[in-house]
Amino acid sequence: MREPEILLSTSRFKVVRQWHQTPDGILHPREAILHPGAVTIVPILANERVVLIRNFRPAVGRTLIELPAGTLEAGEDPLQTAVRELEEETGYRSGRIEPLCQFFMSPGILRERMHLFVATELAPGPTRLDEGEQIETMAVDWAEALAMISDGRIEDAKTLVGLLWFQRWQTSRRADEKVADPPGV
Repeated sequence: MREPEILLSTSRFKVVRQWHQTPDGILHPREAILHPGAVTIVPILANERVVLIRNFRPAVGRTLIELPAGTLEAGEDPLQTAVRELEEETGYRSGRIEPLCQFFMSPGILRERMHLFVATELAPGPTRLDEGEQIETMAVDWAEALAMISDGRIEDAKTLVGLLWFQRWQTSRRADEKVADPPGV
């Protein structure tokens, strides 16, 4: 088997050519982006509102509506990254943060594992944006966030997954609470 060949190395990721051997023994080159992983956070305010951000993304040349997120630093635990990124991008500090799931963003070309968290018991504070970031915080009703998915205002994959996964998790949690406390008890 051939060793991967580094085609490009940046401060955040590497592009490599890897070799994949099929059952017939033939080696096939595949280019991939190696990324250290990232987090995304579903910040929920006490009044059933969700904190989103408007984030200018140079790669697509426009501002997207997203959940706050960020790249893992070397050796950093995803929970630490989630706490840091929530505060940096939105100014909110969380009294409680829980992991929900993990998923790959685009495994056909990108090795980036996304760690999804829900943050509650939020306290506002100042943002600490990285140099060059153009981020605006916004809080919307949960129903409005779902409408933004339906009408295409939210196009960002991690935000789609995050909001829909949280909705599923919340529905399941509420159903479990009803079973634990039957009516009349």
